[in-house]
This record gives sequence, C-alpha cells and structure tokens, in this order.
Amino acid sequence: MENLISVIVVTYNQEETIGRTLDSILMQQCHLPIEIIIGEDGSTDSTRSICQEYAERYPDVIRLFANDHNKGVVDNYFDCLLACRGKFIADCAGDDFWVDELKLEKASRLMEDNDRITLVHTAWEYYNEQTHVTTASPQQPFPEPLTNGRDMLEAILTQTIMPVIHLCTSLYRAETILREYHAHTELFRDSKWGCEDLQIAFFMARDGLIAYLPDVTLHYSQGMETVSDPKDEKKRFRFFQRVTSLSYRLSQDFQIKGKGVDIFFSKRSFTLLMHAFRDHDKELREEAINYCQQWGAQTTCTYKVVKMVTSNDLLWSLALQLRKQFR
Repeated sequence: MENLISVIVVTYNQEETIGRTLDSILMQQCHLPIEIIIGEDGSTDSTRSICQEYAERYPDVIRLFANDHNKGVVDNYFDCLLACRGKFIADCAGDDFWVDELKLEKASRLMEDNDRITLVHTAWEYYNEQTHVTTASPQQPFPEPLTNGRDMLEAILTQTIMPVIHLCTSLYRAETILREYHAHTELFRDSKWGCEDLQIAFFMARDGLIAYLPDVTLHYSQGMETVSDPKDEKKRFRFFQRVTSLSYRLSQDFQIKGKGVDIFFSKRSFTLLMHAFRDHDKELREEAINYCQQWGAQTTCTYKVVKMVTSNDLLWSLALQLRKQFR
C-alpha cells in the first residue's frame, strides 16, 4: 500500500452527473496524492466516453476500469476496491459530489494522528436534482468527534437514521477493510446482499474508533432513480429484502441483539408486505411472509391486518381502490 488516497467512483448511466463528481474529487487540496479508480459498469449512455475523456486528461490520477458487461454495484465496487493502491480509501458515487475541497485533507490528518481510527465520516446534505435545492440530512446519532465503533454496531445494522455512516463522506483504512474482506469475503461479495456500504461501515466500526467531522462535505443526489431509491415497487421490495437479509446475517454472525434490532426487523417485515400490497403481487406477498418468519420478526396488529386483507383477492382489490381514492 502506498502513502496515498484511493477514491473509488462506481458509475452506470450517469452521463449528466459523472463529470460533476469527478471535478469535485479533482478539486481536492490534500498533502497526500490521490488516485481515482473509476468502475464504469457498461453504461448504455455516454458515461463511458466522459470517463475516458477525464482519464486521458488526467492520466497520472485516473485509472479507468471500463467493464465489458454490467457487473452490478457489488462486484463493480469491490473489484475497484481490490485495485486500490492507497493507504486510505474514499468513495463518491457517480451522481453525488463533494463540496469541501479540504475533505480528504481533514480526514487524512485525523487518521495519520491516531492509528486507532479506522474511518472518518462527515456531515452531508441532500441535493435535489430537479430544484437544485439542498436540505439538511437526518441528525447524526453519534455526533462526538470520536466514538468506539462497537457502540455503533446496532445503529449501523438497523439504520436507525439512514445512513448512520454515509460512505460517500468517509475515508477508511485500506489495511483494515482488506483484512476483513479476505476473512469474510462472502459477506462482501455475494450479490444477493445488493449493497456494498453496510458491510464496510459495520466492519470499520467493529475494528476501531470512528471519527466524525460536523463539516458538510457531500451533496447526496435525490430526484433520480438509483439502486437504493428505485421507483418500481418490485425493485424497492428487492432492495430492502437484500439489505435487510444482510443486516440479519450480520446480527446473527456477530451476536448483535436488543430491542432496537427486534423493532427493526418487525418494521422491515411490514415494509416488504406493503410493497407487495401496493404492487398487488401474490408471489411477493408470500416472499414477505417467509422473510418475516426467517428473521423471527414480531408482527404488529397492522401487519396482521394487511396480511389478512391480502389473503383475499377481492378484499385486496377493494383496499387498493380505497387507498387510491384517499391518496
């Protein structure tokens, strides 16, 4: 590992925003050199050509991995991570952008001064792509400058305030993540989990101190469809099912238990059932019920009512009509 910062940018069909993302990284003023690892995942628009232009303009900084097929976010991200040469790793999604030119400088100084810090994260704001208006993110549940990461594990798994650690604001140690990656490869690489950030935040917190900077360094894009915010009910069902299954697996493997964990799986079970309800999909309904049982989730009265209504197609259709009228 070299004494530099590797910045991962995974991108797919983001021709309108990828240049903005790369510019926000290139503007960084840091005492450590940076490299940008772009994982271009077989876009069907002009995203690849834009990335190629940047790679040609900044050949000493940018390394472009142009995938010959769409790998999906998990494989794309971790292939990029394994290609990183830096002592520290950051990332910025291809539709988000950094707004503090000293982001990497401040975070890397903290990590160099205290080798017990495994990850530094910061405040961030939502950015609406249609209105160009920024709004505050949820209140940070761990606002202290330093927190014992193990105290954060339940909140990270249950995403009490999403996200507890926003990975696109973070800088984390390559040595730590690679050690955990090789020890628990399936928890990182299996595409059935559908995400890459939850695992990283969990293991970084488990292995050391987490530092927090209250400075806003990231604008998190909203208003366009993304992997974590699809518009289709089936896609939303699948995203929440995958991430919650990963949370369940981590909670079981590392014995993360408590009332907050129980409430989380109860709420997520209801979320899945409601996606099935709104889509009027019987197969999704059965899946939702099965996952509720797998997770050992406690069912609420509301859950039981929705389960009863969706057991009868006539009642289900009537409930959807009533919902439409009230909305």
